[in-house]
This record gives sequence, structure tokens and C-alpha cells, in this order.
Amino acid sequence: MTRIIDLSLPVTTKGDLRFMPEVQSFNHKTYAEMRKKPLGLDQEGDLPEWGFCAIEKVSMTTHVATHLDAPWHFAPQSEGKPAKTIDQVPLEWCYADACVLDFHHFERSRPILIQDLKEALNTIKYRLKPRDIVLIRTDASKYYPQEGYENQGAGLTADSTRWLIDQGIKITGIDSWTWDQPFDVMLERPRPKRFLEAHWVGAEMEYCHLESLANLDAIPRPFGFKVAAFPIKIEGASGGWVRAVAIIEE
Repeated sequence: MTRIIDLSLPVTTKGDLRFMPEVQSFNHKTYAEMRKKPLGLDQEGDLPEWGFCAIEKVSMTTHVATHLDAPWHFAPQSEGKPAKTIDQVPLEWCYADACVLDFHHFERSRPILIQDLKEALNTIKYRLKPRDIVLIRTDASKYYPQEGYENQGAGLTADSTRWLIDQGIKITGIDSWTWDQPFDVMLERPRPKRFLEAHWVGAEMEYCHLESLANLDAIPRPFGFKVAAFPIKIEGASGGWVRAVAIIEE
């Protein structure tokens, strides 16, 4: 039997996020009043008694809720070539065997280092292979969409990100707002602050990362499952929203 676990956060207007989406909803009656005359559907019997179709108008950045960052998000070039935009990311990268490494016990100011990754892999007795999708569990998603969500969860460094890419990894993912350490932690560093240092690795080494994942604690085993994380195809964009799922064969 195949089991699907939703790894995505909802787009919501509730809560107190740093970048709140705007969602304008039109119910069946309201949208009927708006559209029936322009469409020539203003005669009795043209529309059902409930009105027309319900519809929403959404305004938000491509980096709100669960999303995939394309190489173009990190820098204009990657590995000396024009960086891929989200519509150019190979779909083969977005569906692969996956593992989840548990760092939810780390303090949010504690960076996830290369040695931490190695120890986590040793603990679950798993060896990475090229194109695996590596998920980092911090449990920061449990704060969504409360104020301060963006500053929860441990994050990766430039070196630990490079190490993952060196193993042949093309897509990583984390259940916090950013793949890097929390913004307030980065801003407290002495200069040079190395702000978003893990993001900037994308200029030298091509990779993508998923941010704002959820429910990583619901995956019943640390490996032996697949992840599907196909981004919305927005031409020329730096990222795209994703309905990420773990696929478990039981």
C-alpha cells in the first residue's frame, strides 16, 4: 500500500508572518455579479441558482509557504553559467529517494556542521547517493504561522551545504523558513557577517533547496521513501510554490 504524507505548509492569511500573503476570495454569488454581464450570462437560467464559480486572487512572493529555491535565487550565475530559473530546474531532480536527518534537538543558534551531518547519517546507518533529496528536520514548522516563525530552527553553513552537494545532492530541504541559520542569528555575527552564506554556495555549486517544509516528524522511517516536490512553473522566476509529499510504500 502506498502512503502519502503531506510535507507542505498552507498559504494562509492568518497569523503574523514577516511576509503575509494576500488572498481575496470571491464566492459563487459575488463572482456571478462580477462576471455575468461581461460574459453575456445575465438572462434568467444562464447560471445555476448558486451563482457562478468561486475564485480567489492571491498576491505573495514565490518564497512564501512551502517552495523550491532555484539557482537564480542565489545568484545570476552558477558554476560559471547562467543560473537556472524555476522553470528550468530538471523535474528529475524533484522526484527521488530521500532521507530525513533529525536536528530538532539543536538550539536555533547552533549551526549544522559537516560533522553533524555525518553523525546523523551514521546514526540512521544510511549512505547518501547522487540525486537523493536530503531533508533537515528542525520542527520550526510547528511555529507556523505565529510571529517569530522565521527565526526558529537550526540552519546549515556554507561548508555543510558544499559537503552535501559534493555527495551528488541536487535538492535539499528544511522545515524552517530558511536553509541558513535564522536571520537574527546571522545578523548578530561580527563582520564580515557571512549573511545567507549557505544560499551563496549556489553561485559556485548548482543546487536547489526546499524551504518551509512541514511534518518531517510524521515520516515513519529516516530513509526508504521518496519525495515529490515539483514547483509551479513560473517563467523566469527565482522560486516556485510546491506541494511536497513523502511517498511511503508499506
